[in-house]
Amino acid sequence: MSFTPILPWRRGALALALALLAAPAPTVLAQSAPRLPALGDSASDDVDILQERRLGDNIMRDLRKDPDYLEDLVLQEYLDDLLGPLLAAARERDAIDADLARRFAWEGFLVRDRAVNAFALPGGYLGVYLGLMAITATRDELASVLAHELTHITQRHIARSIGQNSRQSMATLAGMLLGVLAAAKSRSPDGLQAVIVGSQAIAAQGQLNFSRDMEREADRIGLDLMGAAGFGLGGMSAMFEKLDAASRLNDAGLYPYLRSHPLTSERITEARLRADGLIRGPAAGQARHALMQARARALSDPGEAALRRVQAAGALGSPAADLTRLAQLYGAALASSRLRDFALAEQQAEAGLSLVSDQRPDAAVLRRLWRLLRLEILVARAGGESATPGLATRLRQAADALGADASRAALLLRAQSAQTLARLGEPGADTGLRAATEALQAWVA
Repeated sequence: MSFTPILPWRRGALALALALLAAPAPTVLAQSAPRLPALGDSASDDVDILQERRLGDNIMRDLRKDPDYLEDLVLQEYLDDLLGPLLAAARERDAIDADLARRFAWEGFLVRDRAVNAFALPGGYLGVYLGLMAITATRDELASVLAHELTHITQRHIARSIGQNSRQSMATLAGMLLGVLAAAKSRSPDGLQAVIVGSQAIAAQGQLNFSRDMEREADRIGLDLMGAAGFGLGGMSAMFEKLDAASRLNDAGLYPYLRSHPLTSERITEARLRADGLIRGPAAGQARHALMQARARALSDPGEAALRRVQAAGALGSPAADLTRLAQLYGAALASSRLRDFALAEQQAEAGLSLVSDQRPDAAVLRRLWRLLRLEILVARAGGESATPGLATRLRQAADALGADASRAALLLRAQSAQTLARLGEPGADTGLRAATEALQAWVA
């Protein structure tokens, strides 16, 4: 049976949808033969699956309150689209059995931070920092980190680590894990030292710093999942080389991933050997990744100075290669919107959309992303302005330009635009709002 995960909706990002709808998201169910983990499933003796899920839920309950817990539907859609094939491959290879598939969350989420980091949490949660997205040159590099972290979850590495400290209560472990994550997020060595002063906190740090055997297993199984999911295996060696180069520099705390997942010469060499001899063609999905990389860069730091830098990089008329130019403009348009320079944001969005040639094989993908961004900018502009001449018309046209796009981002933006048009007193807006609501209901069902 094919395994197609349906990852949960971000609560805050879908506030409008939740206001319109009362239907709950579906639960993931799957059937499979039992798996046989490579390291032996000692975790079940100490921390069962339900306990691990409850621990993960408790941690996520607090993480969702953090202002840097990011709810961005466009980036979330991209993360889900990369994670989905990896989950399906794990299911097909019995790395996820029926019990795990049913009881774990299998949810990826985003953290608004420039740090290069990703982490697995108990119960099937996987966090990705925007800084990681921003430095990956290809989707294969990003998928290699996702596959590695996913393997920590499927092989229950966290539960095994907890099992070594079984005298500690689950509540205490949850609190300590949150403390370690907060210290890593702050990129402060002093903060991290403060968290790991006591013996219990040192044990908590061990939940994130996996053993050498677990790291090797995550590399090996992760590579297998990457290949089965259609990603290029060279992505892992390329990512290792990038992280290795960063480790030789003073990273100013921007690479916490290296502290919890230290690279060894053995891991780097093995990844290179496995990728050696592969036929390397153009990276699949490169155009979409370039725009999502630019989006991550623009959203990773909400400060005005950082947004001004992203905005300046896309100055109209600046020379650049085709895809680089599109990515610069995309990031600049989003940054301009965040700076509430909506006129420039619209101009940059229109310029980017006009640069997408019909001859490009990825033209449809690029146009969709630009149209979503254009509508996002107009919705943001209309939310802070009264009836500006022509705004309602542009808003309606931008919504119509999405055509039959039934993605979460498109449906929600349509609903927001219809609600805005109704507020502006536009004729027929109520009908559009009802249609958007029905589309959201159909998507949930």
